[in-house]
Amino acid sequence: MARGILLIEDEQVFAKNIKRYLERQGYETLLAKTAAEGIRLFNQSEVDLVLLDLNLPDRHGLKLLDELRQRNSRVIVVCMTGHGSVQTAVEAMKGGAYDYLTKPIVLSELKILIDKAFRQERLESALNYYNSGAGPAPGLESLIGESPAMVLLRERIGAIVEAERNLLDGMPPAVLIRGETGAGKELVARALHMQGSRRNAPFIELNCAALPMELLESELFGYERGAFTDAKERRIGLVESAHGGTLFLDEIGDVEIPVQLKLLKLLEDRQVRRVGGVRDRVVDVRFISATNRPLEDLIRLGKFRSDVYYRLRVVTIDVPPLRARAGDAELLAKHFLAMHERRYGRSAMRFSDRALERIRKHLWLGNVRELRNAVEQAILSTPGEVIEEQNLGIVSGANQISLEANVRPLEAGEAVDMSASVEPFQPGPGTLDEVERSLIGRALEQSQGNVTRAAKVLGISRDTLRYRIEKHKLV
Repeated sequence: MARGILLIEDEQVFAKNIKRYLERQGYETLLAKTAAEGIRLFNQSEVDLVLLDLNLPDRHGLKLLDELRQRNSRVIVVCMTGHGSVQTAVEAMKGGAYDYLTKPIVLSELKILIDKAFRQERLESALNYYNSGAGPAPGLESLIGESPAMVLLRERIGAIVEAERNLLDGMPPAVLIRGETGAGKELVARALHMQGSRRNAPFIELNCAALPMELLESELFGYERGAFTDAKERRIGLVESAHGGTLFLDEIGDVEIPVQLKLLKLLEDRQVRRVGGVRDRVVDVRFISATNRPLEDLIRLGKFRSDVYYRLRVVTIDVPPLRARAGDAELLAKHFLAMHERRYGRSAMRFSDRALERIRKHLWLGNVRELRNAVEQAILSTPGEVIEEQNLGIVSGANQISLEANVRPLEAGEAVDMSASVEPFQPGPGTLDEVERSLIGRALEQSQGNVTRAAKVLGISRDTLRYRIEKHKLV
């Protein structure tokens, strides 16, 4: 997931160099030249970290730091100045700054500091979030739908949880959740955790596709001080953080072989060794993994180890795509409408008959996630109370026909074969890849290159759009 950084700096040459460097590193970076502009962008945008110059023309940076922290106490702020002093650094840290840098700034060191801040933030957020008992509706209530496919899914989860209650050693089997992107694999994992005996223990989630191998290894297993250049202190990994609870590894098919070998030892021995460490630590962790890729094909290609695969799939759960859930699209749309109404302070909104008909007939290739995004876009683009078909922003006409040409609605109860490949066809004008590339290109052009706005136009997540942009080499 691309993180958002707001750079508040009045030295234009320095600011442009920093912005260009951060964007090359994959961060979405906004630039403000004054404190007032910084506050405006901070309020309007999704900002995860602020790089704040303390010597601004319209306000001292320490006062702006206090205002930013008041508006969002969780935002990470790194202060910068060309006139550093011990007293200024102390005041910045007391004011809630994560760290303090003195100009001139070495770009590679800045990248290391930002990566470290985000790693720490992810770990602390996960622990605070799950240990506090917060989160989505617990158990099976979060799996909304009355279709036969969803009824069977809830029954499957209930049967697994019931069987686990009779375990003598208290160590539940590993579960592999399979399903298309956006189908709700994470919700299934949460339901398994919240429905079972570990509901009061941590539920720690990691998207394996979001990190390179080196960071993934240290994130999972932790590291000892001095294990690598930036390891200035000991840090426990997500495996140890999940002790007594559940570790959910999303996109497990993207894990590279060296990390798979460490996972194999962990799955077999229930022991973890930190990077740079010499001692194994016993952990009590329930493993749930998820994939939208056929792992059997990856095994044949030598990209996934069969021994890891069989350790992960003691129990398998297949999540049906939305097109296999007759009637659930309308039910979910109304649920998302109520949810987003609360978020945006709206009320008494409803779908027109034509909008509901469009929701029922659309194949939802992006599944539940696409539907949720479409409803949110509809609320934002509807001035009144009635959401019309055009407010949904769903691809229609020739483009939709091309996109759905190789996808058919599934019959109720029909199983999804994750190992099956799409039937081959001869590439040519109007193929799925070409249509997808064209749609993404037009969405980016319409949004003037803003990935977040383009994703909303397309009805997909920002992560998905970034993956598609890289896939089609649109950068």
